Amino acid sequence: MAFTRATGKHRRPSRPSLVNRTTARAAGVAALATSGVVGALAAPALATESAVEQTGLTPVISIGESLAEQIDAQAAAQEQAAEQAAAEKRIEAAEKRAAAAAKKLAEERVKQEREVKARAAREAERKRLNAYVAPISGSYISTGYQAGGGIWSSGSHTGVDFHAASGTTVHAVGSGTVVEAGWGGSYGNNIVIKMIDGTYTQYGHLSSINVSVGQTVTPGQQIGLSGATGNVTGPHLHFEARTTPDYGSDINPVAYLRSHGVNV
Repeated sequence: MAFTRATGKHRRPSRPSLVNRTTARAAGVAALATSGVVGALAAPALATESAVEQTGLTPVISIGESLAEQIDAQAAAQEQAAEQAAAEKRIEAAEKRAAAAAKKLAEERVKQEREVKARAAREAERKRLNAYVAPISGSYISTGYQAGGGIWSSGSHTGVDFHAASGTTVHAVGSGTVVEAGWGGSYGNNIVIKMIDGTYTQYGHLSSINVSVGQTVTPGQQIGLSGATGNVTGPHLHFEARTTPDYGSDINPVAYLRSHGVNV
């Protein structure tokens, strides 16, 4: 009698081959590799091959859980490192802003100090230019204003005489512009200055003149040296205060100087 081999749905299922089981394990390991772990656990996976044959996928699942824990820990460490780096950047940025603010504040303080000094210097210069001084330092008046006598053509003294040896420095009593510098007849060598307040001052009997017409002078500036030129009996400085540059417009020179703070 002839026998035929069973076919169709009544065929006995065959046992899964070793190739198929190995392929399944490889697929599981490959899936774990895509999660970031490539080679760290490859050797242990192969070492458990015999156990896999006996128990199926249980070792692969255990390995996957261990890898997941390591991945989670690694991710947490990376996140913490990233947060720390971000915090350090924020601190660095804050420090830079603070340094920039401090620099700006220091620059503003230096600028303000310069402005204060500049204002003080301008104020000091303004005061200096508006100040008045005596025409001869450390001297005194030897002949007063409107003193009478035949030696004056007008019959009285139109100014005051300051005691001074020949060659003594003569100062401009204030700021102004020279309108006359040269020979003045009975005044000898003389200088007339238009002052900043619109009045005029005259300096007579000079031995020398150190300024010229049109020149600007400042308080205390040397304009000449005292002498005995012109109609004099001895060396001294004749000083007048006037309302115009011309003879005959004289005013009391002592009151004039005192009104500008000069103690004479």
